[in-house]
Parts: sequence; structure tokens; C-alpha cells
Amino acid sequence: MKNILVLGGTGAMGKHMVKLLAERGNKVSVTTRSVHKSTTNIEYLQGNARDSGFIDPLLAKKWDAIVDFMVYSTSVFEHRAPKLLSATEQYIFLSSARVYANSEKPLTEESPLLLDTSDDIEFSATDEYSLAKARQENILREAKTKNWTIIRPYITYSDERLQLGVLEKEYWLYRALKGRTIVFSKDIATKLTTMSHGLDVANAMTELTGNPVALGEVYHITQNQAVTWNEVLNVYLNVLEKHLGVRPKVLFLDSFDFSRINQSRYQIKYDRLYNRVFNSSKIHNIVGAESFRSFEQGLTDCLEQFIKNPEYLMIDWRAEAVKDRFTGEVAKLTEPLSWKQKIKYLLYRFIKR
Repeated sequence: MKNILVLGGTGAMGKHMVKLLAERGNKVSVTTRSVHKSTTNIEYLQGNARDSGFIDPLLAKKWDAIVDFMVYSTSVFEHRAPKLLSATEQYIFLSSARVYANSEKPLTEESPLLLDTSDDIEFSATDEYSLAKARQENILREAKTKNWTIIRPYITYSDERLQLGVLEKEYWLYRALKGRTIVFSKDIATKLTTMSHGLDVANAMTELTGNPVALGEVYHITQNQAVTWNEVLNVYLNVLEKHLGVRPKVLFLDSFDFSRINQSRYQIKYDRLYNRVFNSSKIHNIVGAESFRSFEQGLTDCLEQFIKNPEYLMIDWRAEAVKDRFTGEVAKLTEPLSWKQKIKYLLYRFIKR
């Protein structure tokens, strides 16, 4: 039995990995900000893993492996990395395949990174997610020890997370299930993407945990199947048509208009407007390409499961109002839960431009 610490392990990949690790007989301790019931091999530790007062006592112990799903600023990670590395035999760092620069060839783990190739001075001066992850990878590479493994997942989905371009389900699926038009980017729609089920990614990460060949190595964990966002959208629409009895409408906006409903300009410019195709032979040599389910079946299953019990994070009523201005639709005023949300929606729907 190995003692494994998982930081922030309750998301689309983390919850699956925790279960897989426990099923293999490991003792898994999971940090979480919310209440979760512990089981025989899984202990949930409630607290904020960004808080040194909470995390430092945990890092004073010795773990067989630490799996880190947390998101850090580079300055915070630079301070914390030595503690993480010294507390474990293997530190598994969740980076992102967004670190890669644009490429006409399928991406390998050795492909150029945005951090090293971008000539956008304004962008390079930020600690945007793709740059922060690459800088944090460099901090690990410069460490005295090589007891780290870097994981670069790309777009992962689950019953709880169903993305469309840069849009989370709260920005597109909520509208569709309320009978309103989905608003999407016509430029992103034609680009190639690669989507992997969170369980498949978690399974591959579990195979790397405690595996000596993974020390000092980088793996992007994706399937090889690349599809356009239009193809992803059509899978969603097919499921929704079956459920609703009518196919949801879609309005495609140009880049300028789409930017009015989504502010993720760097994520769009330096990722979603790239064709993201991967050569994943490195991880497939360990888990096998057949262990990754097809995007069509995986997305269909997850969306059908979500529809049975739909739960959303916060709805952005300013963005909803702007989308309804484009489509000419109006949300029911029973949808925004608070008076503040209702006023914001009405203000941006009918007055502010």
C-alpha cells in the first residue's frame, strides 16, 4: 500500500483518479474545500490547499506520491515547489497542452512551447495560464532532483464538464436546455481539437503513478482522434434534439462580436484558433490507444447523463443578456435567482450596449 496525497482532487480528472488509486489498494488523502465523506481507502482533508497553514503540515510528512491538480501563479509555485519535491518520492504536476505553440504537425512532447516562441510582448509579460504552466515546468526541470512527472492534458470532459470552444456548459448548454439559441464563434468552429474523457486521462495518470520510468518525464495525455469544433457541436445537438424534440438553434458570430460575450482573448488567440492535433504515442505505449474512448460516444454518454440531473455553476447574466441581444430572445425573469441578477440582465439586455 502506498500513501498518496492528491491536491485538489475533486474535478473532472481528479475524482476518477482518486477512485482508481484507492481501488489499487493505495491509501489516498485528498484536499478539498468542501465536505466529502471519507471511505476505507480515501480520506478527505477539508481545507484550502493554497493556505500555507493548511498545506505545510501535510508537506512535512513523507508521501509515496503527490498528485497536484492545483492552479498556481508562478511566484507562488516557485516558493512551494521545493516543499512539494522534498515531501515525496514522485511529484506529479498537472500542466496543460495549452503550453504548445502553433504547429502544422501533430504535437509531441518535444514540440516548441509558446513561452519560448511568442513574439507578442504584451502576452509574454503576463502570467497567463499557458505561460504560467510552462514557467512552472521550467522550475521543476531546474530542481536538483528529478522526482517529478509533468502531465499535459488537453481538453477533458465529464458528466459535469462539457466544453464548446472556450465556453463552459454554463455559457452554452444552459441556453439550449432553456430553449434559447446557442451562440458560438464561427472562427473556432472550423478548428481541429482533441477531446478526452476525464476517466481515460485519470487512468493513464494512475499508470504513471509509482512508475519509475515516469520520473523526470513529460507526457501529454490525449487520444489521437482530432475533430473540428463543428463536429463536437453536432454531437451535442444530436443528443439535445433527441431530448428536447427539436434541434437547438445556433448563431455563429465573428471574432469581434464573440469577444463581447467571452473575454478569454489569449485562450482564443493562442489555443482555440490553433488546430490541436496530437501524436500521443508516448503515453499510448504505456496504456494503449484503445483505452481512450471515441469522442462521439464519450460526449454522448456524458451529455445524456448530465441531462438526467443538470447542475450548473454560476450563470453570467451579463453575458446572457448580450447573447440575447444578438439572438433577439429574452430569458424568463424567473431564471435569475436574485434581484441583482435580474437587474443586471435587464440592464444589459435592453439598455447598455
